[in-house]
Amino acid sequence: MVLMLGAILLTACDRRANSGPVVVSAIGDPPVYPPPGTVPGLPARVLLDATAQGLVRFDAGGQIEPGLAERWTVMDDGASYIFRLREAYWASGRRVTAQEIVRLLRRRLAASDNPLAPFLTAIDEIVVMTPQVIEIRLNRPRPDLLKLFAQPEMTLIARSPPSGSGPLRIVRAAANGRIAAWLRPAFDPGQADPDDQRELRPEQDVSLIGERAARAVVRFARRNSDLVSGGTLADWPLLATIDLPRTSVRRDPAAGLFGLAIARRDGFLADPANRTALSAAIDRGTIVAAIAPGWEATDRLLPEALDSAAPPQVPDWTLLTIGQRQAAARARVAAFSPVPVRLAIALPPGPGMTLLYGQLAAAWRRIGILLDRAGPDDPADLRLIDAIAPYDSARWYLATACMACGERATAALEAARLAPTTTDRGVRLAAADAAMNADAGFIPIARPLRWSLVTNRLSAWQANPRAWHPLNRLRPDPT
Repeated sequence: MVLMLGAILLTACDRRANSGPVVVSAIGDPPVYPPPGTVPGLPARVLLDATAQGLVRFDAGGQIEPGLAERWTVMDDGASYIFRLREAYWASGRRVTAQEIVRLLRRRLAASDNPLAPFLTAIDEIVVMTPQVIEIRLNRPRPDLLKLFAQPEMTLIARSPPSGSGPLRIVRAAANGRIAAWLRPAFDPGQADPDDQRELRPEQDVSLIGERAARAVVRFARRNSDLVSGGTLADWPLLATIDLPRTSVRRDPAAGLFGLAIARRDGFLADPANRTALSAAIDRGTIVAAIAPGWEATDRLLPEALDSAAPPQVPDWTLLTIGQRQAAARARVAAFSPVPVRLAIALPPGPGMTLLYGQLAAAWRRIGILLDRAGPDDPADLRLIDAIAPYDSARWYLATACMACGERATAALEAARLAPTTTDRGVRLAAADAAMNADAGFIPIARPLRWSLVTNRLSAWQANPRAWHPLNRLRPDPT
């Protein structure tokens, strides 16, 4: 596939014709509605967001915009959310009712496949107030709830048959297993002139494909698609093998975690001082410069204070030079074992992950650690976490990084979750950050790397911290 990529050269004319449907490649499996009990991959999440919606959704810039709710009021410091619903219809043409919304929301909160459920435990009840108004009541204030409700995992789907309420509709699916959905704007009764919606232009349609990154990049390079979405570090090196238009490669300022969680606490990793030494021995600036220049390295778990009452904890070793850090780490390894210590790291496939493995293996070999690579589902001592933050809370960062935390850090996180007020929550989150720093159960490396390939015709595409690009917000609204 690399040879195929390298063989494709683009001419100076890099523009794709500004006509016909927008063709989008989402990296991953073909997009279909995920069966109950399964966690959707990126293409399925893109399809859910395009054809279904929750109470709110993300716009092109990653900000909150109306979904099934046309407006809302937040009361009691985030302990009550009142939503006024707009007129909306399922794909079958049946009107969406408040009772259905409440029932489906309750089902999503209880679903075992919902990765957001651990961050929605403060919700006490969801009730219908009037045929147009519902209320979500919480037993603990959560001012940041809307960003969680804007995630694709909180979209609402009517089953039998599965269908959403827009903003796009599936009008047909291809049989070749790659173009999984042809999408068209749904009728919106909230627009002023219904007749305008019946005069749809071909450019308003979207052809959504789910495929491997290499195939998606080739399709884009041949000018057969307008967008490649969902690029990560795993496939970043593919872009260096092909001649792409200078302006087509876009990076998101993604907020989230990219680092190694300690998965097993035995042997060398049983001692927090040894775990700290492992983190200190990494030259993060060298790693990111070697793999993706401009990629932002980090040495701390929290990117900023967020809702914590204190600035992010910074490891003590940041005051030392890399030479001093590696010398101290080498001494700890030698004191533990006269022979090199072997550790296994679980990484997903992809050339970018191979480069990361090489950089980490070289850094740790200098201190007496031999690193073996394992598959993402294999037993391992360390596991990569590469995840976008769904909302701006220190608790998400701390809880996501806490794969196998010690008792003190776990207790501090639980205390933060149960905090009765926002002020108390901030204090407890600061304590949890300090406990996680002392525990050294996570090795931060960088911010998540997220990239897209974008043609000039998608002038409404915007980079954003959520690294999320709704299919109905890729082009300006038709005039």
